[in-house]
Amino acid sequence: MLYYLFDWLDHEFNLPGAGVFRYISFRAAMAILCSLFFSMYFGKRIINLLLRKQVGETIRDLGLDGQNQKKGTPTMGGLIILTAILLPTLLFAKLHNVYIVTMLIATVWLGIIGFIDDYIKVFKKDKKGLAGRFKVMGQVVLGLLIGCILYFNEHVVVREKVAETVQTAPSESPGPGPESATGIPGRDIKSTKTTIPFVKNNEFDYAVLLSFLGDDAARYAWLVFIPFVIFIVTAVSNGANITDGIDGLATGTSAIVGATLAVFAYVSGNTIFANYLGIMYIPNTGELMVYMSAFVGACVGFLWFNSFPAQVFMGDTGSLALGGIIAAFAISIRKELLIPIICGIFLVENLSVMIQVSYFKYTKRKSGAGKRIFLMSPLHHHYQKKGYHEAKIVTRFWIIGIFLAVLSVITLKLR
Repeated sequence: MLYYLFDWLDHEFNLPGAGVFRYISFRAAMAILCSLFFSMYFGKRIINLLLRKQVGETIRDLGLDGQNQKKGTPTMGGLIILTAILLPTLLFAKLHNVYIVTMLIATVWLGIIGFIDDYIKVFKKDKKGLAGRFKVMGQVVLGLLIGCILYFNEHVVVREKVAETVQTAPSESPGPGPESATGIPGRDIKSTKTTIPFVKNNEFDYAVLLSFLGDDAARYAWLVFIPFVIFIVTAVSNGANITDGIDGLATGTSAIVGATLAVFAYVSGNTIFANYLGIMYIPNTGELMVYMSAFVGACVGFLWFNSFPAQVFMGDTGSLALGGIIAAFAISIRKELLIPIICGIFLVENLSVMIQVSYFKYTKRKSGAGKRIFLMSPLHHHYQKKGYHEAKIVTRFWIIGIFLAVLSVITLKLR
């Protein structure tokens, strides 16, 4: 909203300094400062409100050290994260941008599903919360909605190069237009192309999977694209939810992933960087850096209270939303095939549960007695059982997350 206000003041009254709101970098910086301030300043007040309402965490006895000390810690703290994302985005982003609208829908949608789950657990005293099938159904519907927006909306395009690029003055917020204005000659087209890492010509078109249809492959590419979007949204959302098992793990990991995705959004939506790096230029995605800056600020601000020993837990209100946001964002900037690297922590946590359950069922069926690969799943609980302090586990997972983030960024040139 402030973007439109200052844009009007700049055009109507030539107000000194108002033009700075045109720059994505400035609005991204303001977004991260605003989200940090809100999550840290108002976060304590929200925590006190949750304490007064007796919104405490119910702990299952898993035999882990320090587990009972967490009993009664306020949950549903994801409300802090979601509000700290939404307010700066509404203030500093271009709200008519289709990608911003998509991210706002994802944030609110999964936030509501997580809130309902936490509400049932806390106020209805039902430890199971919202039935798993309803959670998955909500994630599937969101994936379907995101897939339809990104496939059918006329403003979701990529720049198809038709000639050698020309060098022009840098622009932070380029959009469709003549080559003299954008720096990359070509035309904006509807496409299901995405980025594939570690490959020389690092673009992959989902329509290729339907090549047996001949000339109709591109027309029916949505039959592959939309189900894949649904799978990514559901998988990453659940991955973040599973990772949220010890203080600060999901929050810090999400902040690292968010910062990485912000870099990708900025270079993919900037003609000069896209041209220099030889990557796909996606008009209007640079604006997503404003949203992701708010996301990172919200996670870091929440970490002030969520680091060991946690004063508040995010609950499903936060964890489901964090994963869904990351998935929707990666798909929007066409980096979803990088998710196994960027979100490696979420992936390993998810796999540890799947492997543990599958192996237990298999051995029980074969020998009558189920066996386990890990002492406990998800993986972070395995290390707790081995005697590692949870603060050390979290820090080491963050270090691995940073390594994966750097590896992801260098795929821009490593191909």
